[in-house]
Amino acid sequence: MSAASFPGGTSLSHLEVYDGAAPDGLCGGSPHMHLVSTEAYVVTEGRGALQTIDGKGFQETPLEAGSVVWFTPGTIHRAVNRGGLKVVVLMSNAGLPEAGDAVMTFPAEIVADPDAYAETAALGDSYGRAERAARRRDLAVTGFERLRDAVAAGDRRPLEAFYAAAGALVAGRASDWDRLVRERPLAQAERSLALTRAVADGDLAHLAEARVQQAIPSEGERRFGMCGRLRTYDVTDDKESQ
Repeated sequence: MSAASFPGGTSLSHLEVYDGAAPDGLCGGSPHMHLVSTEAYVVTEGRGALQTIDGKGFQETPLEAGSVVWFTPGTIHRAVNRGGLKVVVLMSNAGLPEAGDAVMTFPAEIVADPDAYAETAALGDSYGRAERAARRRDLAVTGFERLRDAVAAGDRRPLEAFYAAAGALVAGRASDWDRLVRERPLAQAERSLALTRAVADGDLAHLAEARVQQAIPSEGERRFGMCGRLRTYDVTDDKESQ
């Protein structure tokens, strides 16, 4: 994995939240959660809301230009678009979400079946991707509503069952996550510790290595993500020399 000095070992993307309506009439993305990573939204345009389910139950947080909100592992989240919602997304543990640290809230019988989950989550080739993205979003909203209604009624059993099923779903690929964390956020933290010790000892040699880095946006059309159309950014260092 290429070195990245981008702050915190995070990844960066720009999100245009889906504006098509789900079966409940709300426009937005596919509800899902991360098992290890924390995600942050910095809203740049439009308005909407972040709907979440966590240990405290269901909550809706308004979003507008300038809003900054983040949510920790286990927070089931749904981006709701109420008009031109665009967000800069910062994700901890760069590379981990792409390695499978995300589970959508499909109905319980799908989440409990790895083959059914993979088939439902797949977007296939470029033809028909928009339709498949909408279809999986609608199924995730159906599961989200069941979890929301259960916790609102004081019944946490469906939420706990979802957590257990999600953990089982990703357990096989989680063995490689340790490497990803060590190569990005942990390596960067250890580098920072080394620099603080060097400064304390009067060693300033690293200052001569100072460089400006620039993120490179992905080319072509935005890809279909869980919450909307994404443009990702390459935040690795010294791309001209690679």
